[in-house]
Amino acid sequence: MKKIFKVVLALLVVIYPIAVYFGLQKFEAKFIALGLCMLVILRALFSPSFAGIKSKHLIIASTAIGVGIAGFSFLNNTDLGIRLYPVLMSFLFLIVFLLSLFNPPTIIERFARAQDPGLSEEGVVYCRKVTLIWCSFFLINICISAYTVFFSSLEIWSLYNGFLSYFLMGILFVGEYIYRKLILKQ
Repeated sequence: MKKIFKVVLALLVVIYPIAVYFGLQKFEAKFIALGLCMLVILRALFSPSFAGIKSKHLIIASTAIGVGIAGFSFLNNTDLGIRLYPVLMSFLFLIVFLLSLFNPPTIIERFARAQDPGLSEEGVVYCRKVTLIWCSFFLINICISAYTVFFSSLEIWSLYNGFLSYFLMGILFVGEYIYRKLILKQ
């Protein structure tokens, strides 16, 4: 039952922008903000490990950010905080990936060592480069996502943050996987 709850919770996090879009058609922003607050708190309570580590700091930071922007939106009855949530989560991931560059092992190396504990030195260097690529992705994603918050319609915001950003993330993930399996194997 707990596993099903975690899957449902993860699905809710993924469809968040679409839920916001439809929710704002029927409800005031303050009610959507309450939903965001509940989602953030539930996610913190049932948070899976991140890169093999259940990071208290990451959970606390993402929960504080989520509750803070939900509170802002609730108190001001505005969708601004609600729409900023994906931007701030990408920013948090950027910080985590960046910090891992200065405090090895990198996030990508942690994932790699979960599959291959005897990762070579060349593999460590490759993981560092992939971590830099993900940092670049998150930086670009933050810029585009922020643009959709401040300069686009709710429909464009929902499309980018609810579909396109995940699609681009998937392309990067699959592209790197194919590159690693086909090119690096040679």
